[in-house]
Amino acid sequence: MKGLVVLGSTGSIGRQTLDIVRSFPDRFKVVGLAAGGNIELLAKQAEEFHPDLLYHLEGASTDALTPNGWRYSSMEEMVAHADVDLVMVGTVGRGGLTPTLAAINARKSVALANKEVIVMAGNIITAQAQRNGVEILPVDSEPSAMWQCMHGEDKEISRLLLTASGGPFRTKPLHEIGSVTQEQALNHPTWRMGRKITIDSATLMNKGMEVIEANWLFGVPIDRIEVVVHPESIIHSMVEFVDGSVKAQMGPPDMRLPIQYAMTYPERWANPNLPKFHPIEVGKLTFEAMDIERYPCFSLAIDAGKRGGTYPAVLAAADETAVGMFLSYQIGFGEIPKIVEGALAAHESVEYPSLEDVLDADAWAREFASRQTPE
Repeated sequence: MKGLVVLGSTGSIGRQTLDIVRSFPDRFKVVGLAAGGNIELLAKQAEEFHPDLLYHLEGASTDALTPNGWRYSSMEEMVAHADVDLVMVGTVGRGGLTPTLAAINARKSVALANKEVIVMAGNIITAQAQRNGVEILPVDSEPSAMWQCMHGEDKEISRLLLTASGGPFRTKPLHEIGSVTQEQALNHPTWRMGRKITIDSATLMNKGMEVIEANWLFGVPIDRIEVVVHPESIIHSMVEFVDGSVKAQMGPPDMRLPIQYAMTYPERWANPNLPKFHPIEVGKLTFEAMDIERYPCFSLAIDAGKRGGTYPAVLAAADETAVGMFLSYQIGFGEIPKIVEGALAAHESVEYPSLEDVLDADAWAREFASRQTPE
């Protein structure tokens, strides 16, 4: 059995990871579960999967969880446990950074769904993984698709082609986007995800971060990573090789597919509970050029990725803060890119950051962004 830790077990990625465990109860042992504020769901998960270790934000002294064979643990201790083989990093934002590094340093396989971790500290994450002989297993559907296309190839790559649905505002008049409601922004046309990533998909910040992520994971320069709008969300990304051949990875827009591939890698397991791709039902696949003017957050992400240093950490932190402010009705949708842009403009970057530099930049950006108010 493969010993598994799920960080962010009550979130969208965590719940779908546990769906895969339910499909293979004799092949995975849940060693640890870590969650944020949803203590009630964590308690139900603990009762079902009987982990040895639990983590939650309220700490060890809460009555919401009744000890039943488990003990409280920090995420860093949890991922390094001797019985752990695989760590699913399904948290959102900076909360996954130090546990990811702890897992890498403990030489555990890391299935990474938290793109902010590698956006913030790509140089540190990739260097530590190489030093410890740990392969980062991408879980985001687009990096996973590229990873699958590269498998078995010699990696003579000319281009990476990232696909994007275009989000809920792909055809909305530009002058109306800044005043859209929270309900509209959370109504993604093809994917069902957590609230933060859904907003990032509406601004296309997530796509800019995926470009940075692919740059670090696959060593392909940002200038050779292109984004194309694909509204059906069936082709999850493509890889063009130097001879002009292009490989694409396809499937229904269901995160359990890339989650399972990362969990079972290098094998593929039959799972009747996962959806299948039926080309006749889909009918057609279409592509469009991305309207940069429509997605200012994407441009900010690409610029931060090219500039490097601590700019990407500021990008991720300011975005997380601004999205949180939008979801709590403190700012409008159109203020998100303005706050991120302001933070990047005011930041004094460290060119070759240490972990401390990254965390300092993160803290600075959060404080800066939280003080911004609509004009």
